[in-house]
Amino acid sequence: MINLIPDWAVYDEEFWASIRKRNLWFIKLRYAAVLVLFTFLVSYKFFLNIELNDKQTKSAIYIVALILFYNIIFHYIRNFLKNDSASFNPLHLSILQMVLDLIMLLTLVYYSGGVESPLYFFLIFHMIVGSLILPGVIIYSFAFAVIMVFWGITVGSYFNFFEHYSIRGFLNESVYNNFNYVLAINIVFALVIIITVILANNIAKQLYQKEQQLYSYIEKLNEAEKEKNKYILGIVHELKTPLNAVHSYLDIVLQKFLGPLDEVIEEKLIRAKRRSDEAVEMINTVLKVSQMKLMDEITIEEFDPNELCKLAINRHIAFAKNKSIDICFKDERKDKSIKLKGDRFLIMIALSNLIGNAVKYGFENGIVEVKIFDSNKNLIFEVCDNGPGIPENEQKDIFKDFFRASNIRKMVSDGAGLGLSFVKQIVEKHNGKITFNSPSRMQETDKPGTCFRFSIPIG
Repeated sequence: MINLIPDWAVYDEEFWASIRKRNLWFIKLRYAAVLVLFTFLVSYKFFLNIELNDKQTKSAIYIVALILFYNIIFHYIRNFLKNDSASFNPLHLSILQMVLDLIMLLTLVYYSGGVESPLYFFLIFHMIVGSLILPGVIIYSFAFAVIMVFWGITVGSYFNFFEHYSIRGFLNESVYNNFNYVLAINIVFALVIIITVILANNIAKQLYQKEQQLYSYIEKLNEAEKEKNKYILGIVHELKTPLNAVHSYLDIVLQKFLGPLDEVIEEKLIRAKRRSDEAVEMINTVLKVSQMKLMDEITIEEFDPNELCKLAINRHIAFAKNKSIDICFKDERKDKSIKLKGDRFLIMIALSNLIGNAVKYGFENGIVEVKIFDSNKNLIFEVCDNGPGIPENEQKDIFKDFFRASNIRKMVSDGAGLGLSFVKQIVEKHNGKITFNSPSRMQETDKPGTCFRFSIPIG
């Protein structure tokens, strides 16, 4: 099997998808051509002042039937072709379609008058399309073959090597036996075909080269991203060492191994220990995130989603109390004994992020509701609030990196706009989906609110 796929495109899904789309487009176009030809054959006598003899009519019918037949076969087999450069693949199907179409079209040109036929213009169309999708060697071979066959039809008719079929009533007088006309048409046709193929193929080649450069840049960016994550992993991991040391010293002091403590000093040390715990937890989060992006893997473990929700809520209780925001939790699972499998730490980060946003951007005396329930073999986590909501015209961008809604930027200045993007990545790593509604089901006057929900498959 001839290998026509460039090395850079062998594993490129976008390349294969574009070839498949073009194949389907040609198949649909061919159905339309069959319909047009069939309509012409059954109705031309009623509105066109032309005549076809029996051979022309039968040939046209056979051609229409053949086109329909192989088009149905192509339509069927295209679904079973694999994106494998070493076997019969969608690009080979493109070549086969073009070969058969050219044979059918040249046959129609012959039976419709050869040099007198208006159908030979479609040959130029085929050359343009072929130049955009086929390698140069193949399309130049096609162009040469089309020119030779067309010359054979027109010159053969001129010298009466074979029967000429004119469409009676189409032209006032025959021109197939006019030497100057036949020569001019053949020269112009050959030049148009050659120039068209050269221009279209060069444009396609330049586009492919630009695409190759783009893929090269993407690979370099991916490598740079990996190096950056490796650097972050190394630096952040080193930060844990002094923090763990501070944490250990605080434990020794708080456990009063060094003697009794004054109450005020003890309270300050407890706060310091709490802050060091938060710092260690933040470092662990950064390490986990960088590891997921670098290694593209997650840890699978079994855990209780109820306990996970309570732990995530506890992270934000103090902040919620300061803003007089009430956080309520509802476990509406049908079977509360079901465990969830996934990366407990990452799912905790995702849920905590949604709860944290609801509290951080919520109005005072507001409500945040966290709920879990099962549906269609999925566990659904839902976080709803009656906060400021998300402007309708900005909702399409909510999961993009560095995006922050305009109404949020006015309320709170800090924030990088990466939280929801990362939540989406975590959910998709677990084969789940995340959606949202704004306004939410908890909306109030001037408090539209937002409901985020994400699903994780059970089992």
